[in-house]
Amino acid sequence: MTLAIERQRAGLLVIDVQERLAAAMPAEAMAALTRNLAVLCEAARRFALPVVVSQQYPRGLGATIAPVEEALAALAPAQLHRFDKLEFSACSAPEAAGLWERLGRDQWVVTGMEAHVCVYQTVRQLCERGADVHVVRDAVVSRAAENLATGLALAERAGAVVTSTEVVVFDLLERAGSDDFKALSRLIR
Repeated sequence: MTLAIERQRAGLLVIDVQERLAAAMPAEAMAALTRNLAVLCEAARRFALPVVVSQQYPRGLGATIAPVEEALAALAPAQLHRFDKLEFSACSAPEAAGLWERLGRDQWVVTGMEAHVCVYQTVRQLCERGADVHVVRDAVVSRAAENLATGLALAERAGAVVTSTEVVVFDLLERAGSDDFKALSRLIR
């Protein structure tokens, strides 16, 4: 496990940030997830990280929420990879078969919902496959605080690093003084 997030190795994974799920989440936690996911998408855009977006049964749970779609719209089309799923783990979805290998990334910055179900099961499988996984604490949610805490603790036991948006951004930046630093530091203030 490498603690440093490296631009050439990393990808951003957005798990099931959908309308009907979002409506069931605590408002403050959803606001933080939405804000932090926008920052992470901008960092991914600036550093050309692939971004993978899953949707759990969109017919029942709705589409990815509008603020996240707005953040994703800034990405280059070749950066963005989407699929729908019924499986809780994004790694088990047939629609994602081969995606992880094609992208050639062995570090994943993971965001989404719910921390104790789809996020945890995906993280567990990514870790089992040998990936370095960084779960962004302030960009994952569950309906109940206890389930959020449980999901994060289980992700750590599976081998993931629980981190924050700022840690991820500054790891990717590596240094101050660049245009990327100026733009991203403004977003996280």
